[in-house]
Amino acid sequence: MLTGYGTSTAGGAGTAAGTAYGTPDPSGPARAGDRPAPAAEADSPGGARPAAGPDPSSGGGAGTGSTPGGPGQRAAEPRGAAPAGGFGAEHPGGTGHSGYSGPAAALAVPVGHPRLPGLGPETSAAVPRNARQAVVVTGEGPDSPHSAVVLYERTATGWTAGPRWPAHNALRGWTDDHRLDDLRSPRGVFGLTDAGGLRPDPGAKLPYDHSGGFVATGLGFEGEPLTGSFDYVVAINYNREPGTSPLDWTRPLGEEKGGGIWIHVDHGGPTHGCVSIAERHMRELLRALDPERHPVVVMGDADFLAR
Repeated sequence: MLTGYGTSTAGGAGTAAGTAYGTPDPSGPARAGDRPAPAAEADSPGGARPAAGPDPSSGGGAGTGSTPGGPGQRAAEPRGAAPAGGFGAEHPGGTGHSGYSGPAAALAVPVGHPRLPGLGPETSAAVPRNARQAVVVTGEGPDSPHSAVVLYERTATGWTAGPRWPAHNALRGWTDDHRLDDLRSPRGVFGLTDAGGLRPDPGAKLPYDHSGGFVATGLGFEGEPLTGSFDYVVAINYNREPGTSPLDWTRPLGEEKGGGIWIHVDHGGPTHGCVSIAERHMRELLRALDPERHPVVVMGDADFLAR
């Protein structure tokens, strides 16, 4: 089995759809998130450092989301990919949600540019012009672990909404300044370029890493088992290198900023930093996200999104 991407394509899409990552699977499952065990939601409690992965939401199993990565240096990002801190969010040199100091003009909403429902001018300005798919995660409140997910498709007449799916986010809600183990999900606009899971590829268009490293164990915050949480995942490009497996451990913004934030299978309770939806919805999402449409996730509580 192969884990590890090959060369990335223009637009931040990683390898061509279905392309395997190029390095042999190491012996034993890779570990994800901020947790010690094989894999589970990021930002989970410590122990031995995992080899890579997402933002764990359990109190004692494997982890996903906001995992501390190694201090590795930041590689050049694929064209069209979000900066490690997202488009206009938590990026060094920025001034807040829409303050990314890089190509700010390119991220501004031009006249006639359709606005996603529920988004205010500031959040809309952070959505790249070339994005034709947007996963909007709307939290019930700044301190709530409950949210809803809608996939929007950009057409000639504007944005068309898909079904509304119930979701969980981090236990303590949301933050503009995500930190390792803060139990909050990062708010902002982030690219979606890479996917994977413990189960075989369900027909994803994004590069998909089918690996035994996507193992979740232990119990969540409400006593629910985490088993199966990483059967399917989509990496959120917060503090990670686009064009790599979701299990990759590189943290361009540093370990203290967490990482390993994923969209993954819901386990029935809050996460450590990830966003989770039902397994059937994860399969639908994986089949729908298309690197040629430059998908992004726009996430945060409703009041934040409306700014």
